[in-house]
Amino acid sequence: MNFEYLPQIKSPRDLRGFTDPQLIQVAEEIREALCNLVQERSAHFASNLGVVELCLALHLVYDFSKDRLIWDTGHQIYPHKLITGRFDQFRSIRTKGGLMGFPNPKESEYDLFMTGHAGASISTVLGLKAGDDLMGQGNRKSVAVIGDGALPSGVVFEAMNNAAELKKDLLVILNDNKMGICPRVGGLAKYLDKARVAPFYNGLKRDVNWLLNKLPVLGQPSRHAISQFKEAVKGFLHGGMLFEELGFRYIGPFDGHDLLGLRHALEMVKDVRGPVLMHVFTQKGQGFEPACEDPVMFHAPPPFERCSRHEVRSVKTSSSKAYTNTMSDAIFDVLRRDPRACVLTAAMCEGNKLGRIRNDFPERFFDTGICESHSVAFAAGMAKSGMRPIVNIYSTFLQRSFDHIFQEVALQNLPVTFCLDRSGLAGPDGPTHHGVFDTSYMRVFPNMTVMAPGDEMDVAPMLDFALSHSGPVSIRYPKANVENIDRPETPIAWGKAEVLQWGLDGMFVAFGALLPACVRAAERLREQGLDIGVMNARFAKPIDSETIFRALSESGFVITVEENTLCGGFGSAVMESASAASISTDNLLCLGIPDRFIEHGEREELLADLGLDVDGLIASAQSMFQKKKLTLPSGVDWVERLRPIPTNLVELIVRIV
Repeated sequence: MNFEYLPQIKSPRDLRGFTDPQLIQVAEEIREALCNLVQERSAHFASNLGVVELCLALHLVYDFSKDRLIWDTGHQIYPHKLITGRFDQFRSIRTKGGLMGFPNPKESEYDLFMTGHAGASISTVLGLKAGDDLMGQGNRKSVAVIGDGALPSGVVFEAMNNAAELKKDLLVILNDNKMGICPRVGGLAKYLDKARVAPFYNGLKRDVNWLLNKLPVLGQPSRHAISQFKEAVKGFLHGGMLFEELGFRYIGPFDGHDLLGLRHALEMVKDVRGPVLMHVFTQKGQGFEPACEDPVMFHAPPPFERCSRHEVRSVKTSSSKAYTNTMSDAIFDVLRRDPRACVLTAAMCEGNKLGRIRNDFPERFFDTGICESHSVAFAAGMAKSGMRPIVNIYSTFLQRSFDHIFQEVALQNLPVTFCLDRSGLAGPDGPTHHGVFDTSYMRVFPNMTVMAPGDEMDVAPMLDFALSHSGPVSIRYPKANVENIDRPETPIAWGKAEVLQWGLDGMFVAFGALLPACVRAAERLREQGLDIGVMNARFAKPIDSETIFRALSESGFVITVEENTLCGGFGSAVMESASAASISTDNLLCLGIPDRFIEHGEREELLADLGLDVDGLIASAQSMFQKKKLTLPSGVDWVERLRPIPTNLVELIVRIV
């Protein structure tokens, strides 16, 4: 398809010069741009196809250069980006240096928050409205678009409760597509299903309500009977009574793919006073039949070849095994062996590859929806009853349950196992999704054990260890393919590291999946004549102080390596422990994520930028070696001559000479 109209749209105001047929064509061009993109790289797809008409209608009715718009969750932002002056850059989305796959205030005035997680849109847009009113800008309109999958999040109801109390002019659009990433679950899902099958739209409801209000009242008994009758009929007609009771005026449901109808509906509610909830039905994958048929697979599919809007020739999949699959297999095996084991996830069954577990062990699989805090407290209750719950949630999403990890799990010292997927750099998803804080936030809790597998060989034994441990355990692993290091199997022992090879010139001490990179770096350094060893830390809490202190004493230098922020991470734990034992850390270098948010890009690109790839590790080791190397003025290298003697003793001899 040739793009006729999208290149002309430099701002949403340009849409207002188009005729209705031209606007329909713009919607088609947006879908074509989305399809073209996903043929090149993985990107959020089905959800963006589903909001094309809604996005266009919003920008036709409102002026979001001054009005307020928050998309929740932000992965449905692509149509918005295409019509807010970013069409020319669109093919760069989710690439290093290109557009972000989520809203980004640095890119456009039309993006207000980086909304990578679900549920906070009503809170933030209510805050914007309250702030605008106080700043004398009460004429600004405020709109939040939230999906039905995010609706059960506790913060949503906290915000709605507050909005009803404040009576602020606020529009919440409920984008109801019967999905999160996976099909929605829970009581609210069933409630929305009832609204979906109801044949009554708002116009009919309004007419019936008007008629009911005209019924005569004949005395007190009749008044009570008529009132009860009115409420019963309203309840039958009104699919949104829940929202009405929460203090929102409910309107809808509307067809979310009827652009002209949506535009008319938004014009009607634009000036309604007080909080309003507009219920819109959309379909994930609209306009691309394979995505409609399988919206889970096409949520963020790998690149595919497209024959037409109705057929996909092939989907390019990787033959490599990922950490996610490896952990899923280990969990499945545990559930077969241990009837006490159970699994909890927060709307991430597909992302965590738990479908087989859900199907084979339905009585021990619990999807709580996008409710991470509830998941953790729920798991604590199960652990107290004698079960061994496994909480399988992305690292970046688990942050929302921080207080419950503290109060309900760590404080009670309950045996809950946390399997933290997507720990480390999450690649093209960028700073909203990088899981680079979990080592730090888990390590602060008393009773918590913090672990990370160095390769595939560690995964299942670590899970077995965690489920046999008497307290809470955290196991982190990245969004990456697993590797295996050829070595004898070493059993997991609490707080014990695994030494792969000892090195007199230096040691890499790796916590987590960067262990194979450390092994490759050490091999290349040994080819250069340096005696470099590698240690698989396995534990960030408790650390193996005895073995690490030995490395600090006997090796020329020690480099800790982790895919976590350096603030409070594994390297920090080593420094704290050494300081407490009055051991010098002059020969210690800590590598990890610096104290800043890391932009999006392929994981390998980001690791290279941060000096955490093989070349970066080699450069750091060479720099440390040069700092520690002692050469006499005569040019005789006594360190080399005395290599068989422990390095600290060599240095002492050289100083004496």
